Amino acid sequence: MSDVIKEAWRNYLLQLQLHPLRTKAVTAGVLIGCSDVIAQKISGIKKIQLRRLILMMLYGFAYSGPFGHFLHKLMDIIFRGKKDNQTVAKKVVLEQLTSSPWNNMLFMIYYGLVVEGRGWGLVKNKVRKDYPSVQLTAWKFWPIVGWINYQYMPIQFRVVFHSFVASCWAIFLNLKARSVAIKKA
Repeated sequence: MSDVIKEAWRNYLLQLQLHPLRTKAVTAGVLIGCSDVIAQKISGIKKIQLRRLILMMLYGFAYSGPFGHFLHKLMDIIFRGKKDNQTVAKKVVLEQLTSSPWNNMLFMIYYGLVVEGRGWGLVKNKVRKDYPSVQLTAWKFWPIVGWINYQYMPIQFRVVFHSFVASCWAIFLNLKARSVAIKKA
């Protein structure tokens, strides 16, 4: 069994080297799909909602993976690949003040409009009500993840690491986004 896992990991690393954008996009899609299945089960859904699962995976594949790929490339260009503590702190602050608010807002809007199929007015009210607490929670959690990512992860693994942690974060966002829907059901 361990030989199968070693070979799969070797093939994954090869794909990450040969096709980094595609591999990161697929990885993000698969991981957010796994997190959605977990979130559905935790929230008490008996039968997996396939449409929702596919739409969540699409979000990871089409947005999260590619966004992370280009964000980390840009950060290395801006900061010239430096990894000293001061530079890592600057990267974390920049990420938390720019992409963190954007990504959380976009996810909440996507989830409401596309995944749940709600109207813009309902989504806007939900975002207005829940976004501040989601973002404040993000600022308590993601800076630590960002520090680990920028300080210890080689650039080719940053999106993979971020996607893995984001799959856990997505469970939180899924449950937060669904809280009103569950109460009304």
